[in-house]
Amino acid sequence: MLAFGSPSSNARTSSTCHTLLRELQQIWTDIGESEADKDRMLLELERECMEVYRRKVEEAANTKSRLHQSVAAKEAELATLMAALGEHNINSPIQSEKMSASLKEQLGLIMPLVDDLKAKKEERVKQFADIKAQIEKITSEISGCCNIVNSLSTLNLEEHDLSTRKLSECQSHLHALQKEKSVRIQRVLDSVNEVHTLCGVLGLDFGETVSNVHPSLHETSLGQYTNISDSTLEGLDQAILKLKTERKVRYQKLKDVAGSLFELWNLMDTTREERRKLSRIISFLDISESKVVETGALTLEVIQQVSAEVERLTKLKASRMKELVMKRRAELEDLCYKTHILPDSSTAADKSSAMIDSGLVDPCELLANIEAQINKTKDEALSRKEIMDKIERWLSSCDEENWLEDYNLDHTRYSGGRGAHINLKRAERARITVTKIPGMVDSLINRTLAWEDENQKLFLYDGVRLVSILEDYKVSRHQKEEEKKRARDQKKLQDMLLAEKESIYGSRPSPRRSNSFRKNGYHTNGNGSVTPSPRRNSVGCATPELQTPRSYSGRQNTYFKEMRRLSTVPLNFVAMAKEDTMSFSSIGGSEPESPPQG
Repeated sequence: MLAFGSPSSNARTSSTCHTLLRELQQIWTDIGESEADKDRMLLELERECMEVYRRKVEEAANTKSRLHQSVAAKEAELATLMAALGEHNINSPIQSEKMSASLKEQLGLIMPLVDDLKAKKEERVKQFADIKAQIEKITSEISGCCNIVNSLSTLNLEEHDLSTRKLSECQSHLHALQKEKSVRIQRVLDSVNEVHTLCGVLGLDFGETVSNVHPSLHETSLGQYTNISDSTLEGLDQAILKLKTERKVRYQKLKDVAGSLFELWNLMDTTREERRKLSRIISFLDISESKVVETGALTLEVIQQVSAEVERLTKLKASRMKELVMKRRAELEDLCYKTHILPDSSTAADKSSAMIDSGLVDPCELLANIEAQINKTKDEALSRKEIMDKIERWLSSCDEENWLEDYNLDHTRYSGGRGAHINLKRAERARITVTKIPGMVDSLINRTLAWEDENQKLFLYDGVRLVSILEDYKVSRHQKEEEKKRARDQKKLQDMLLAEKESIYGSRPSPRRSNSFRKNGYHTNGNGSVTPSPRRNSVGCATPELQTPRSYSGRQNTYFKEMRRLSTVPLNFVAMAKEDTMSFSSIGGSEPESPPQG
């Protein structure tokens, strides 16, 4: 019979079998079995033992096969887990101990690794599921879709890749989405705040405005988040654009109404107390429309309030129109007087009053006409400013010239009286100024002609062409210079005749008596007769004198009227020469003393 096992166990089994076999043979002997029966029964017994051994061998082989399959399955599972988790750095201990270890030992070695990787996989799956859930949630918020698909069901499609690299990619994607979400939330908050400000300025319902874009922007219930989708952002942008457009329209409307209000205030001489009621409401109109953020600044009630005030003042203006027309006409005349421009006679005070009383003209149209004339006069005065400044300097120089002439006729100017040195300094400055007058007049003429060419009209000064006035002034000034020269020549001739008389008669008038006559405007000649002392003559006399230009600027064109009279009545130099000859023959060659020379 076959025996397996260790030597000691085999020995025990063999001895037991021999003992049992001897006992069986003794029993067969006692029974009286034949040898053939004994051999047959022994053969059957051996056959039955072989069947038992064979069955045990088959069972052992099956067990070994199953262990091989289990080891292979665990190795395959281990490899799958390692590939899914990206754990390529783990070396299987089976490869190193496969030749020496039994199947059960191999299975015992691989099972802990598989269990450890399974636990790690479950943890990794949870991480992926959490990240995927957050990604899908944020994606749904951004897209505006509220249906969130189960993360685990979508994750099963990607369980083959649970590596840390894939986990890092998902985390990076999540961080990008979280950043975009933060940006969108900030954009939504900024837009909502701007909508709130604009609604406050316009007096609109903020809740209704943002709820029309998306309900979550005004009231967020439990489990509902503020919508940050593209459609919401676009809706907010459109709402802001619409509100800004409305703000611009209302601002312009209020500005137009306020402009009319300011005109009516100025026209009606509205008191400061009455203006204060609405001044605060429209005080922000000085800034640009985009900077208006005051609550209630552009509500319909404000616009209606200002419009009602304009309507009230307009009705009040109609009843006071004649008074307003007279007032504006007076302003026009005052402006024309200051700028030396003749006002339009079509809207004169008496004519305007008569037309309003007769109903021939609408007072509003007449007032608008006067307003247009005022604006036209202001524009023309602005263009004439440079020339008017030159005229003022010319007139001032003429005043200095007249003062210098009076100063030169003052025989006490060199006395040591009070203020004599001040007048002396002024005389020096006046002499310098007088030398500049001809050039000043020529420059003024050239500038006036250039202005006339530029504006295609004549430059009128109180209704008279300025160039004509200046030309008349030049002629008159030349005549005056000629008269001064003739007076100097006459004085030299008189001095010569006086010197000749003195050489013949040896006598000379007493200076004291001569001075006393001179004080009364007379002087003595050589034979004792008395003749008037030369004085400045008026314009109508033989020696013309220029009127003081400053007298024009202070008393309504006296000077330029005199210039126009001079231009129409020329001086007769022949007559003046005859008068001078008669004067010389009457005095018999005598001449007064020369005034003290400065």
